[in-house]
Amino acid sequence: MKFTLSWLKDYLETDASLEEILDKLTIIGLEVEEVIDKAADLKDFTVAYVEEAEQHPDADRLRVCKVNTGKEVLQIVCGAPNARAGIKVVLAQNGSVIPANGMKLKPTVIRGVESNGMMCSEREMGMSDEHNGIIELPEDAPIGEPFAPVLGLDDPVIDIAITPNRGDALGVYGVARDLAGAGIGTLKEHHPKDVAGSFDSPINVTLKEEGDNPICPVFTGVYIKGVKNGPSPEWLQRRLLAIGLRPINALVDITNYISYDRGRPLHVYDADKVAGDIHVRLGKPGEKMVALDGKEYEIEAGEDICVIADDNGPVGFGGIMGGEGTGSQPETTNVFVECAWFDPIKTARAGRALGIQSDARYRFERTCDPAFVIPGGHLAAQMVMDLCGGEPSKMVVAGEAPVEDKIIDFPLSEVKRLAGLDVPELEIKTVLKRLGFWVSGASDHVKVAVPTFRPDVHGKADIVEEVARIVGVDRVPNAALPRLNAVTQPPLTERQKRIRNARRQLAARGMVEAVTWSFVDKKLAEMFGGGKPELALTNPISAELSDMRPSLLPGLLLAAQRNVDRGFDDLAMFEVGQIFLGDKPDEQFTHATGIRRGAVQIVGNGRHWRDPAKAADVFDVRADALAVLEAMGMDSSKLQIVAGGPDWYHPGRSGKIQLGPKVVLGTFGELHPKVLDELKVDGPVCAFEITIEAAPEPKKKAAKSRAALQLSDLQPLSRDFAFVVAHEVTAATVLKAAASADKKLITDVNLFDVYEGEHMEPGKKSVAFEVTLQPKDKTLTDEDLEAISKKIVAAVAKATGGELRG
Repeated sequence: MKFTLSWLKDYLETDASLEEILDKLTIIGLEVEEVIDKAADLKDFTVAYVEEAEQHPDADRLRVCKVNTGKEVLQIVCGAPNARAGIKVVLAQNGSVIPANGMKLKPTVIRGVESNGMMCSEREMGMSDEHNGIIELPEDAPIGEPFAPVLGLDDPVIDIAITPNRGDALGVYGVARDLAGAGIGTLKEHHPKDVAGSFDSPINVTLKEEGDNPICPVFTGVYIKGVKNGPSPEWLQRRLLAIGLRPINALVDITNYISYDRGRPLHVYDADKVAGDIHVRLGKPGEKMVALDGKEYEIEAGEDICVIADDNGPVGFGGIMGGEGTGSQPETTNVFVECAWFDPIKTARAGRALGIQSDARYRFERTCDPAFVIPGGHLAAQMVMDLCGGEPSKMVVAGEAPVEDKIIDFPLSEVKRLAGLDVPELEIKTVLKRLGFWVSGASDHVKVAVPTFRPDVHGKADIVEEVARIVGVDRVPNAALPRLNAVTQPPLTERQKRIRNARRQLAARGMVEAVTWSFVDKKLAEMFGGGKPELALTNPISAELSDMRPSLLPGLLLAAQRNVDRGFDDLAMFEVGQIFLGDKPDEQFTHATGIRRGAVQIVGNGRHWRDPAKAADVFDVRADALAVLEAMGMDSSKLQIVAGGPDWYHPGRSGKIQLGPKVVLGTFGELHPKVLDELKVDGPVCAFEITIEAAPEPKKKAAKSRAALQLSDLQPLSRDFAFVVAHEVTAATVLKAAASADKKLITDVNLFDVYEGEHMEPGKKSVAFEVTLQPKDKTLTDEDLEAISKKIVAAVAKATGGELRG
């Protein structure tokens, strides 16, 4: 939101300096992003007088001018068509830098004639795009002085950031009201007067949209005949140029001015180009319109777009942009001035569907004051008559403004309780009244009526916020925290510790952390188990970010592809964040998710001369997942790994990690090729997902003493076994059975071979593993080893039906 200091002072009576105003703006929540002081930038460019202008001896379009700077007379060669004797111009002397292009001037020779300096155009000074001639200054401009004050360019331009809830601050009047509330000055109240029409408008308005919550509940218009359109006054053009708007003609400039002046978007139709009456309705699929930006837009099926139409079809998109066919032109003589109110959410959706960004949409989707529709129409009509003449009709009003009487019971003590600010009751009431709130009551408990231009204020806490931002949080007294006598509890919860440990573990395994959007496209959400209606955003920032994510994988996969597109093929990325399976608290979980792609291993990635490049596979991501669970305090040897997983994994190359059928801790595997094709991601890609909350809470120990360290001074030994089992028997089942044969002596079971080939019966396979035995009390004899071996064979045979391979 940009405005000039003089524009602000139209509504704010104050003696405060620019620095004080800037500081106060930031304090009250209207953060100053930039201050443009053109007078300082243009101080080296001065007023000069052209004494002589003769034809260049060797060029038809050049003139040799004698220019008086106030101190000396310079010879300057100029090609501007209006360069002539007797005018005052803007002079750039040698050594100065032209703002528009950064060119540093130096003495030069043009077609054999020496030239020192330049007489400048508006474009060269950064004032506009005008470059047809040099700037001609008024006759009374003082020679030798900076030219900026002569043209009113000594007016600083202030650019402030507006939060989405502060639509009232998108007008200079609203900013002035906030500053007055903060005590920086007094608000000059300007209430538009009603324009008394002398005839009935030949153009009527009908609202055809049905329903309890129409996109356009009120639409007003004033027909003005006999206007004389043309360039707007110089003061208006200067203000528009200062904030970056290009003056077009008086009618268009009036609407742009009021949009920034009062935060009230408007539109002016050429009434002679409107066929019949105005109809406000929803657009029909297939309807097309060329907007004021010169582009043609078509309404597609399923899009709720408010259309302003005449009897022939659309002439504007409500709250977004008008149509080119009925826009005002220099020859326009009869106009219809529109002032309406459009629903913020529906306007935002329509703007995204059409792909149009405009000042009107920006303001309507942040909510304009519904009570200012009729006064705004009168204000615009009066300004049109003041600048363009004409005779107004009686105002046409269709519908009713959605003005809500909102009264809040407010204990003044809430300011102290919620904000810690000790503010006198009188000051609280004064602040609220200056901000436009109505306050009634003499005791501590008052009633506060919320003004229509502040729809973001709903309850007591919002009123406290208003008082706190105006009074200033710097008034909160400094106080030391009370000293605690007892030993404090650990600052992190178990969940927070698990999240921290998961991040550290994955980073230690060579993975790079990513932070992706919490929103995904609806199609992606449905692909990964989401897409429920309750998870669709009411006001998404874009069509590609319409639903809350049901998984972290879409964001990681798209981020990985962006890296692949830039030549980074070997990737290991992870993210720890929330996923949403529903809108209830118990349907939101924290996932630790990672992906591996290309030749990336735990110890490094890419090709190397010592070893051939090995692509990451299912076992790498399984190791990542188990490492996360280990970091969370779980014993991976007690976890079950079973085949299968969600639909987005390859059905034969994926698995689940669980404590039992009902407690699934996570999934891992290679992603399904169809999913990668839908996402346009180059595969193969392996991934894992761990649910932080699924892991059971650790059991609290009764005693704080540690168990005795159990070490043996006897040498461990190992034995190899190979079993023939059915093809469907998993190696994990065999290893688990072998480990259970003697839990005191068997310390480890390690798989080293699985064989299926011509020497095996059909439907059979060989599973070979090593068992590590750790004697505790004595050295094991041959008889002891034989007994343990028999236990292992019996345990495996019982669990799998397998036989010891001969």
